[in-house]
Amino acid sequence: MSMSGTLKTVAIALALAALPTAGGAQTGPSASREPIMWGADTLEVTGGDTLTLKGRAELVQGGNRFRANQIAGFNQSGDSRLVATGDVYFVTPEQTIRGDRATYDTGSGIIVLTGDVILTQGENVMTGGRLTYNTRTEAAQMEGGGNSRVQGVFYPERSGN
Repeated sequence: MSMSGTLKTVAIALALAALPTAGGAQTGPSASREPIMWGADTLEVTGGDTLTLKGRAELVQGGNRFRANQIAGFNQSGDSRLVATGDVYFVTPEQTIRGDRATYDTGSGIIVLTGDVILTQGENVMTGGRLTYNTRTEAAQMEGGGNSRVQGVFYPERSGN
């Protein structure tokens, strides 16, 4: 593949892999018009439909950051998704989600994190084995993993401060 073909593939893959936006409903995968910045130690393009960022992989769009040891973007038969593995973080201005693995379906706006999942919003913390989060509706479901339970610490709003 020529360099111009590679750059075109990268641009298409990154456009399809627009970051999920938490904290504000989206009208579709391309609703955010912010540029997508990316970085990694290594970039691999396979077959024109798979893009893999390896080593300190990161996608940044507006105030959102998606990072992991590896992030792969797939576009197969119109189904676009990201799969992140190893020290996965999805960070927005309002929250931080950490897990061992994440899958983000750009069509549905659903991101699923598994492993030792930790969700923080301000001082509030929730932990579990699997978090399913709809970036459009902001609906979330945390499940325990194995013999563990979902746990959390929540602080009521503080008035008069």
